[in-house]
Amino acid sequence: MPMIKNSEQSEREFEKNNFNYHFVELKTRLFLCVITFIFFALISYYFSEQIYGFLTKPLLEIYSPKAGRRLIFTNLTEAFFTYFKVACYSGFIFSFPFIAFQLYFFVAPGLYRKEKWTLIPILLFIPVLFFLGAATVYYFVIPMAWKFFLSFENLNSTEYLPVMLEAKISDYLDLTLEMIIGFGIAFQLPVIALLLAKAKVLKGSWLADKRKYAVVAIFIVAAILTPPDVISQVLLAIPLLLLYEISIVICKVIEKV
Repeated sequence: MPMIKNSEQSEREFEKNNFNYHFVELKTRLFLCVITFIFFALISYYFSEQIYGFLTKPLLEIYSPKAGRRLIFTNLTEAFFTYFKVACYSGFIFSFPFIAFQLYFFVAPGLYRKEKWTLIPILLFIPVLFFLGAATVYYFVIPMAWKFFLSFENLNSTEYLPVMLEAKISDYLDLTLEMIIGFGIAFQLPVIALLLAKAKVLKGSWLADKRKYAVVAIFIVAAILTPPDVISQVLLAIPLLLLYEISIVICKVIEKV
């Protein structure tokens, strides 16, 4: 009996020490993630005017032939908090690869060697696909969407008061960043499919059978993530449909491995 009690006590002490070790490691990695985010957020705030210029460039290119154009803010703190929000968004985007690898290093000791080699390319593809989605919305969708919205202006009317856009800086940057992040998240479809296929939750044949429903769902998602014009919705839907087909191929390959 004393030997059994000593064995149980040793096992409880081992589990407690093991839990304490993982808890300390988790706190350390979370601390590193927070410090990295704050560092990139501060750097982004220092360059907030340049980031503002980059985000407003599509609107500037449409505005350029016309005089008297501007973005406005309607209370004293709005511009400051808008720049602060942009810095936080940028800080998260730039620190995300580091945060993802910290998560990997935390869970890696509990994985088999094959699982470790599977996760590494996934961690590399996540930021690549995110920036691919962000580039798609910035260089293709936003210019067309802004032209559509500005087509409702009527500056040369002689019969009634002219209609002219004077956008708030917070509204413009919120909409732009939401679209960029929305596209970046939507482009993670192959990564999600890969993880679900590895977990044997998703099959390529099932995705192929549900293709017609997926087309409808993709256009609904595109309508939610984009301004209410057909062109920008189609520009998001087309790459999502392509990513869906890539996800089918990925799942079928994973099934054969």
